[in-house]
Amino acid sequence: MTHRNRSASRPNRTLLACALASCLVMSTPAFAQSTGATLRGQVAGAAANTEVVATNVATGAVRRTQTTASGSYTLVGLPPGTYTVQAGGASQTVTLAVAASSTLNLDTGAPVAAPSGDATNLDTVTVSAPLLRDVRTSEVGNTISQRQIETLPQATRNFLEFADTIPGMQFKINNQGTAELRSGVTNTSSTNLYIDGVSQKSYVERGGIAGQQQSAGNPFPQLAIGEYKVITSNYKAEYGQISGAAITAATRSGTNEFEGELFYHYTDEGMRQKLPNEWNKDKGKSQIKEWGLAVGGPILKDRMHFFFAYENKENIYAQTVQPSAESGNVGDLLPADLRSQFGAAYVPLDEDLYFAKLSWDLNERDRLELSAQYRDETQAGNIGGQDTPEHGQQRINKDKRSNLRWQHSGDRFFNELIVTTERTENNPNPFGFGNGRKIAWLQDTGQPEPAERALINLGPADGFSVKSAIQKGWSIQDDLTFNSFQWNGDHTIKMGVSFKSIDLTSSDGQPYNPQFTYAFDPVTGVVSDIPYRVEFLAPFDEPGQSALVKTDAKQYGFYIQDDWQVNEHLMLNLGIRWDYEDVPAYTDHVTSPAYLAALYGPDPDNPGEPWINRWLKGGKDALNPADYISNGHNRKGFKDAWAPRFGFSYDIFGDERHVIHGGAGRSYDRNLFKDLALEKTKSAVSLVRFEFQDPLTGQCVREPASTGRCLPWDPAYLGGIDVLGEAIAGRGGAEVFMLNNKLKTPYSDQFSLGITNQIGEWLSDVTIQRIMSRDAFGFTLANRHPDGSFFSNGGAPWGGTVPGYGGTIVGDNGVESNNTQILLSLEKPYTKASGWGVNFGYTHTQGRQNSTNAEDPFAYFDKSRLGYVPFVKSGNAPKHRFTAAGSLDGPWGITFGAKIVLETPTPRNTIACFGYTAWDGSNCQLVGFTPPANGKFLIGGKIFSYRTVDFQATKEFAMPGDTKLTIRANLLNAFNFKNYMDYSYNSFGSNGNYDPDISIAKRGNVYYFPRTVNVEIGYKF
Repeated sequence: MTHRNRSASRPNRTLLACALASCLVMSTPAFAQSTGATLRGQVAGAAANTEVVATNVATGAVRRTQTTASGSYTLVGLPPGTYTVQAGGASQTVTLAVAASSTLNLDTGAPVAAPSGDATNLDTVTVSAPLLRDVRTSEVGNTISQRQIETLPQATRNFLEFADTIPGMQFKINNQGTAELRSGVTNTSSTNLYIDGVSQKSYVERGGIAGQQQSAGNPFPQLAIGEYKVITSNYKAEYGQISGAAITAATRSGTNEFEGELFYHYTDEGMRQKLPNEWNKDKGKSQIKEWGLAVGGPILKDRMHFFFAYENKENIYAQTVQPSAESGNVGDLLPADLRSQFGAAYVPLDEDLYFAKLSWDLNERDRLELSAQYRDETQAGNIGGQDTPEHGQQRINKDKRSNLRWQHSGDRFFNELIVTTERTENNPNPFGFGNGRKIAWLQDTGQPEPAERALINLGPADGFSVKSAIQKGWSIQDDLTFNSFQWNGDHTIKMGVSFKSIDLTSSDGQPYNPQFTYAFDPVTGVVSDIPYRVEFLAPFDEPGQSALVKTDAKQYGFYIQDDWQVNEHLMLNLGIRWDYEDVPAYTDHVTSPAYLAALYGPDPDNPGEPWINRWLKGGKDALNPADYISNGHNRKGFKDAWAPRFGFSYDIFGDERHVIHGGAGRSYDRNLFKDLALEKTKSAVSLVRFEFQDPLTGQCVREPASTGRCLPWDPAYLGGIDVLGEAIAGRGGAEVFMLNNKLKTPYSDQFSLGITNQIGEWLSDVTIQRIMSRDAFGFTLANRHPDGSFFSNGGAPWGGTVPGYGGTIVGDNGVESNNTQILLSLEKPYTKASGWGVNFGYTHTQGRQNSTNAEDPFAYFDKSRLGYVPFVKSGNAPKHRFTAAGSLDGPWGITFGAKIVLETPTPRNTIACFGYTAWDGSNCQLVGFTPPANGKFLIGGKIFSYRTVDFQATKEFAMPGDTKLTIRANLLNAFNFKNYMDYSYNSFGSNGNYDPDISIAKRGNVYYFPRTVNVEIGYKF
């Protein structure tokens, strides 16, 4: 390794000031991150200003820079791929990974060594070129290569499925085919995906990635993905709107060769084992049918190239309609017409994905890229379990985006300007309209109220199945990088500004399809003719409130990042980011004057006092009305989202073989518009529940007659929403949601320390990371008992409402989680010379959270304030997780791949009642418990709850005209492990003694698939 002697020259201040000014006046799409690689190094023996030229082997694109006085150079923004790098007569061919910062030192006086190893670049050109590893980085994560995407077994064509081979990540597929990607114990909305530098963030719905909430579809065609990088913590200041993992993917581009490929992927119920819930019946219909094509090539050799990809899914996921696990065998006693509804059902999905890209190297300084993507998806949902097919919903997903990127390269700087448009829609609807009918068993458990055990749900789904979530708008961003500053070392300084104008639309339901619940008596085998409850969404005429809320949001961002190579050992990554979002639907909201009149009006239970006194005199449960009453002028967007980021890497011997790395930083996410919009939507359309009196006792199951919600049964109520609406009069009104006037933006503080080692061809990493997430959003109940207390005899004040209104619910920041993980990885990258590659990953997680479900903001009604919710084991990650994945070039030209995932049981969170009274008077508590494991792996006892072992084999046949035919077979879950999803909560103890009795629902739903064979045929030309 050549030692560097750097001069202490300072950058020209005028030049820097001008650069900063030009950067600040340009607008940018917030939250973009370049997928380009950075190549830096030293040219030994070269004079100052020696030209360094990097030529892309596949496309002929050329990038140039010049060495500094010390002989160092930096090239930024290089599209991932294979390059020939030349300087002063020295030359070497190397492969650069997506979003990587790699080192290549050249010696003008030494003979050029033949490169060792092999890499396949993103454009499918294979060149004998070593992949330069990104080891001098403070970021925690790794890259998923094109080789892994092509050779590892895969259950879906969702390219994110491979992310779970990175320690700290999870990718789960549930019984309805819905994929969930999670980092640590953060919720799924904390993740952000960048494709070609542009964020795919979901602003309205949950799921993190637009269109992925409750979807079994793919966010992007896998054929169009070259490779991607997963960063679990300590990302640089370029990343915004994120508090979990950052995933940055580079798309494929056309090359100087005209190339294309086709594939057809298939499996059905005849190629799988039975599901556990099919134990006493024939296999239900299931199908995975996917096909697609990709084509790319030159328009002008070395200058202009095109690429196009299309993928289609026609999938069917097998479901079973069955009673809840808690009901035991009671469902077997139902009348024959209801029992006939149990059994096989299915969930269909139809999806089309398009991607097109035009790349134009105008000259050696300027490059233009124009790309567009489109997703059109229709999927059934909420089918299975107790929900019959008629009780399901149709989910419609559409995502349309375009992206124009201009890159300009100078000898001392690099500038990237991106302009984007987007429109994402998520519009579910029920399959029908009318009355829903639910059947339940009211089990006597010795408690004051019976336990309700769901048996079967028939008829149309409720009004919550009619929703709308839309985000549409445009953005512009500019990122400017200076790559030749020297002061006590080499500095690569990158800065960017961003602006996005985005229209957000949200509705949380419509007044359709009331749901009537009927009791089943297992002794007589009779379902009551009279329902004991009805729930429905009712419309209310509240001025200024609307069931559909639209707002024109504005997002602003700025960052500056300095990657400071102090010497050949020490690299510092110093950055800061600031983000701001203006959401008029929140800042301009005015609390209903009619509600305020009732809030400050007389309290019927406290003569002579206003109702507001219940808030004021509640002691520990007190609420300050000034925190929640908005006049349209006393709210501002959160302006304190300053996020400093610091990282370092120390190369002990200066040869990249042993590198200590660490970092600390803050990263801000955002509040979902779906939650912010509830302040307007809930007062316009609110959930109403009436209980009906038992004709024999005159009692209701839950409500006492004094609440006005316990009514005699009248068959006229079956007339629907209009008739039920008349029953509301005098018995309460709309729910009222009130948000804190000083809402903050959720964030995470991230810390890490680790060491990377290269020994021969093996690369290992040991890292400890600590992530503390704060200020996530949740709702609590603002009803109060007449004395201002929240609990009375252990019960929450559901009846303590403001006169004339339903419940009052307030939204605050305060949901938190703490997560400490030990991340171990060991990797031997694939090379053509060795013919194999493998990587192992292990994650040890200690996580705690103060929520039953961080994805659900309504999970906090058992406490009066978010701050009173105790911290318990987090239900978002298992304690131990192990993965192994590898590929092998086998005999007869067959390529083999294998993948193993093992997890110990993931803790569960729920509200448990066991005769204990907490300090605040509550009888039920949030608990976190570890459910029983269900199996071993090869040896040992039952310690795992999730196990998969997958294999694949691919054979390639040479065809006429230099074309190739490929045949591939995947064997998923080879040992047919049962990865159970459902548990029966039999008991949590009694007399104040916490003693959970939990059992596995072995005839319930499972994650992943049973043993399944799928086949794929491909053709390349």
